[in-house]
Amino acid sequence: MNFVECHEEPIHIPGFIQSFGYLIGIDAESHTITFFSRNISDIFAIESPEKLFERKITDFPESFQSIINSEIYTSLERFTRRKNETYFDKIYINTKEYHFSVFRSEAYIFLELEEVLINPDKRISNKYDNFYIIDNERELWNHLLETLAKVVNYDRMMVYKFMMDGSGKVIAERKNENMESFLGLHYPESDIPKQARDLYLKKRKRIFSNVYADTVPILSKSPENIDLTFSASRGMSPVHGQYLKNSGAASSFSVSIIIDNHLWGLVTCQNIEPKHIDLEDRVQAGIFTTLAANAYSSFKSKRELNYRLELNDKIAELKTKFLKHNYLFDSLIESKTEIQKLPEADGMAIISDESIITSGSTPDIESIAKIIQWALGNTNDRIYVSRSFLKDYSEELKLSGNAAGVIIYFIEREKNEMLIWFRKEFDEHIDWAGNPEKKVAVFSQNGEEKQMISPRTSFQIFTENIKGYSTRWNTRNISAVHAVRDLILETSHKNYSAIKSLNDELKKVNEELDSFSYTISHDLGTPLTVMKLNAQMLLGSLSGDPEKSKTKINTIIEEIDSMAEMMQDVLQLSRAKHSEVQLENLKTASTIRKISENAKMTYGSSASEIIIKECPDVLADKTMLHQVFLNIINNAVKYSSHKDHPKVEIEGTEDGEIIIYRISDNGIGIPEEEKHKMFKIFNRMDNAKKFKGNGIGLSIVHRIMKRIGGNVDFESNEKGTSFILTFKKPYI
Repeated sequence: MNFVECHEEPIHIPGFIQSFGYLIGIDAESHTITFFSRNISDIFAIESPEKLFERKITDFPESFQSIINSEIYTSLERFTRRKNETYFDKIYINTKEYHFSVFRSEAYIFLELEEVLINPDKRISNKYDNFYIIDNERELWNHLLETLAKVVNYDRMMVYKFMMDGSGKVIAERKNENMESFLGLHYPESDIPKQARDLYLKKRKRIFSNVYADTVPILSKSPENIDLTFSASRGMSPVHGQYLKNSGAASSFSVSIIIDNHLWGLVTCQNIEPKHIDLEDRVQAGIFTTLAANAYSSFKSKRELNYRLELNDKIAELKTKFLKHNYLFDSLIESKTEIQKLPEADGMAIISDESIITSGSTPDIESIAKIIQWALGNTNDRIYVSRSFLKDYSEELKLSGNAAGVIIYFIEREKNEMLIWFRKEFDEHIDWAGNPEKKVAVFSQNGEEKQMISPRTSFQIFTENIKGYSTRWNTRNISAVHAVRDLILETSHKNYSAIKSLNDELKKVNEELDSFSYTISHDLGTPLTVMKLNAQMLLGSLSGDPEKSKTKINTIIEEIDSMAEMMQDVLQLSRAKHSEVQLENLKTASTIRKISENAKMTYGSSASEIIIKECPDVLADKTMLHQVFLNIINNAVKYSSHKDHPKVEIEGTEDGEIIIYRISDNGIGIPEEEKHKMFKIFNRMDNAKKFKGNGIGLSIVHRIMKRIGGNVDFESNEKGTSFILTFKKPYI
């Protein structure tokens, strides 16, 4: 009897499908039938299924006429040019309507069918903007589950996040009142082993309608097992089936949460009774999950960018202090508290030869000396990071709880110069969904008995206490240490001035690249995703409800417009930094009037009032001036449009050698706590998130005004906002 580890189970080639599906496989070159599920004779009039082998679908028009008439089948070469991409249609077989899905995988084209189910409880629209006004992780995933419940509604719905070691944790949950909560529980890596995680990355929607139903064998003349990775009705492994039964579930449905092309987690749903979800509803669930994942990635990236900008500001302040001293260690000692706090450490030690200077909570000097000797003899990298240092070396080094986690940065190893950050031991425990200890059982697979890891029979909370660890050093902590390293290298170099100039320029370029990459990968990725998914679903519904088709087409058009607008904003931001400035005397009146008229039509209401007073000439670049007024006036009209009597006033005045324009509105105002970041890229106020926008416009204005020798400022309260633009006076 063979023993098979969980990660070795060949779940992609089970040899059978679930009973709700019907499958036909044809050779991609010859289009002859190569394999099929035994149940296809239940819906097609086939007397002798074995006669299908090595024949074409078109050889049996009396049996497969509905498939032959499908647009996807008549244009098979066009639809299957790209591998693993599924196309949808709907066809009628004996008065019943079926979803007809086609995709190519390696040498075969898969024709898959399942009956269309009407969902009378479905309560969802095509509105999905709400995901993008949430910037709290828990609220976002809870909102996703509430949205999906209106489409698929299982007894228990969870968001399951993968940890770095492959284990997982339930971070959001929606369940029936009589069910036990799994929120916050951890699951071992063997629950979803590596090959299963690989499949979730490839096939992103997975349903098991009834774990107790009989499976349907795949009939084939090929000795090889058919790879069913991308089949919607692929049968489940016996281990997974037993796992669901042990958990009290008879049905499950999951959607992969993909972030940056990695499997970040799953939406996983379980039902006490058997439950099948219509294919179109499963696709809809996939769309909403994709939108939520992109929204999560978007706000995380914004926060990360803001963190890096704040870190740069802190490092700039440290740099000023460092330059006051002739010796590096004088600089480090003066700023030791700030340097300790940058990676959120409990304590820090500065080591130079025999000298040890500490800050915060650290081990005693004797223990630090032992750590130094250990580090010199046992590490090779410039930076060493551990959160289990106490667990791993407590006995060897006689460590205290202050050294549970360490980061060691070698300034110059040969001179015994280094920095060590410390974290205290964290009293940690993990609540597992059942005892994670592995047990072996016998399962039958393809007629052969094998020993495999048995799924747990109990999911009652099992608490494991963890000793010897600190809290995890995250990517921000590591970035902070890298920033300190770069600061030391920069300020201790003889050619500091030259390097400072190069680094300042590199910093500006990197910030620009960060911003541009962020916009392309997240904001532009979302509209493309929605367009693609809606277009695929559109193929199957053009012949049905025309109003539904119009709605989907309108959704695609709206996303194209949104993408075009964001692309234009990114281009304007780039031009504001790099384009050549040509200052000239410019008249502003006609430009302001035209922009105001367009803004009122685009953003305003019928009651919007725009008052234009004196408009003196200014010295500016013509293209850039238009962009400044366009952004400021559009914002004023947009953010006042929800008032009962929206009003915007525009007035320019002379003041010595400058021209001051004041654009005032009676709109939503700027909260006091957010005023300091008004001109930062991608910043959107909480009270502005119900308005369309992406937080680029004011960054463009700020950048342009600096380049043309002017300035932009603002005054704001609950009654509205005034933006103040200062220009140079025209040449006489």
